[in-house]
Amino acid sequence: MTTALAVLGWSVFGLAVCAGLLLDLVGLFGNWIILGAVAAAWFVTGFGHFGGWAVLAMLILAVLGEAIEAVAASLGASKFGGGKGAALAAMIGCFVGAVVGTPMFPLLGTLAGACLGAFAAAAAYEIAIMRKSVQGAVRTGFGATLGKIGGLLAKMLIGLLILLIAALTY
Repeated sequence: MTTALAVLGWSVFGLAVCAGLLLDLVGLFGNWIILGAVAAAWFVTGFGHFGGWAVLAMLILAVLGEAIEAVAASLGASKFGGGKGAALAAMIGCFVGAVVGTPMFPLLGTLAGACLGAFAAAAAYEIAIMRKSVQGAVRTGFGATLGKIGGLLAKMLIGLLILLIAALTY
C-alpha cells in the first residue's frame, strides 16, 4: 500500500510540474504550481527532501520570475523607441489582453491576448499621446510583444531552474 501511495504521489508531483511549465509558457502561474508541488512533497515526506533553504531559494526564484515577466513588455517597448508612457501602456495592455483573451481561448488566449494587448497599448499610446508615426508606433508595439515573449521564456527558464534545485536537493 505504501508503494502504491508513493507512486501515486510522485505521479501527481510530475503532472503538477508539467502543468506548471505549460502554464509558464502562456503567462500564468506555473512556477507557483511547481513550488506548491515541491512544498507539498517536502511536507508529505516529513521534510526529508529538498530542505528549507532550497524551498526558500525556489520561492525567491518564483517571485523573480513574476517580476521579470511583469516588466519584460515594458522593457521591450522602451528598447524599441517607446517612452515611459509606452512602457506603462504595454504593461497594462498585457494584463488587459490576457484577461480578455483567456475566456475566448483558455491558455492560448491568455498568451495571444497578452502579446496583442502589449502591442496595441504601446502602439496606441505612441500614436495618440506621443504623436509618433504609425511606423514608429508599430516598432514600439513590436518591441513590447518581443519583450513579453522574452519574459515568458525567462519565466519558464526560471521554472526549470526551480526544478534543477529540487532535483539537486532531493
